[in-house]
Amino acid sequence: MKNLLFALLVLTFFISCSKEKSSTVDYTAKNEKEITDYLAENNLTATKTESGLYYIIKNQGTGAQPTATSNVIVAYKGYFTDGSIFDQNDAGFKCVLNQVIPGWTEGITYFKTGGEGVLLIPSKLGYGPYNSGPIPGGSVLIFDIKLNAVN
Repeated sequence: MKNLLFALLVLTFFISCSKEKSSTVDYTAKNEKEITDYLAENNLTATKTESGLYYIIKNQGTGAQPTATSNVIVAYKGYFTDGSIFDQNDAGFKCVLNQVIPGWTEGITYFKTGGEGVLLIPSKLGYGPYNSGPIPGGSVLIFDIKLNAVN
């Protein structure tokens, strides 16, 4: 009887785990449409990378260009495609680029110190299907950024 109960518990565990995995939503197509609609509605032209990141360079900057492992200071405003702001730091956020979301790790490297622009980040390069604070899972993230320093 103990063995049967144990087998049922193990089977229940594996079934619940497989349901969780299968219920994970792939937001790729939805995010792509949301980003391209946003660009069209706002009459913006962006460059799309192989990863799915979109970026707009307003000012390339003239200083040092960071790599994916650089320490940087970035002033930013983070918002959704509906314009609602989820975070902002005008003074500048200090970080190592390989310790932030993949959209920043890649996107910030397209600018030089003093550069300004916009990153349009699909959820697979942000927080994926998971909620993170005020950011619902599957969200497209938009960041107006200014690269203040590369150390």
